[in-house]
Formats: sequence, structure tokens, C-alpha cells
Amino acid sequence: MKKEKRAKYDKAYLRIAKEWGNLSYCQRKKVGAIIVKDKMIISDGYNGTPSGFENCCEDEDNVTKWYVLHAEANAILKVARSTQSCEDATLYITLSPCKDCSKLIHQSGIRRVVYHQEYKDTSGVDFLRKAGVEVELIEDLS
Repeated sequence: MKKEKRAKYDKAYLRIAKEWGNLSYCQRKKVGAIIVKDKMIISDGYNGTPSGFENCCEDEDNVTKWYVLHAEANAILKVARSTQSCEDATLYITLSPCKDCSKLIHQSGIRRVVYHQEYKDTSGVDFLRKAGVEVELIEDLS
């Protein structure tokens, strides 16, 4: 894919991920993720509580509950429950992945991660690069 066309699609998929993140019930941070394979969206996710739990992500002290799933984990788990595979896919996410989600990303076979904002701890991105996953930050979505 030509560089200009790839950049155009990268920004479009990040905008979709951002919109998807707006569906999150989390108050502190709304994160969205889209997984694309062979030019098709195969999964999506946003940060939130597991199925069957109330849609309240923070406790009374505004601390995120330990069992809240991150957007990329939700998207990867949706693929795991389907007939699809993440092998050689691209993950578009509004916030760079944490170290725990980075392990899931690598193990799932995702080969490229494109994100919009940097998380305070960059060890997840560092791990992905060390594992040979292509990682790219795109701040300007216009």
C-alpha cells in the first residue's frame, strides 16, 4: 500500500477507534480499539467491565476497578470467541497499550499497532518493538 494511502486509512481507523471509545462507561479515560485484517474491521472494543457486571468502571474514590478490561483486550477477546484470527492484523487504539495488554497483542499475532496518544508508562510499546511488532504514533487525525 502506498505510504499516503496507508496514512489516510490509518487516520480513518483511528477516528473510528476514538468514536468507539466514546461508548465506554468509564469516566476517567475512554479508550477505543479496532482490529483490521485484510482491509476489514474484524473486531472492536472499548474499556469497560466484563459482560454481566454493572457498567461502572470506577469506585467511590474514582479509582478504576481492578477487573475493568482495556479496549485492546476486549477487541482481542472478541476475536478469540469468533472464527477470525488476529494473525498479521493491525490494532488501532486511541491510547498506547500497557505492558499487560502488550503481551496479549504480541501473543495474538497482531503485527502492527497504531495509536493516537501516549500512555504514561511506555513499557508496553517498548515490549512490542522488542518483540518485532511495528508500532506507530499518529497524533494528528485530520
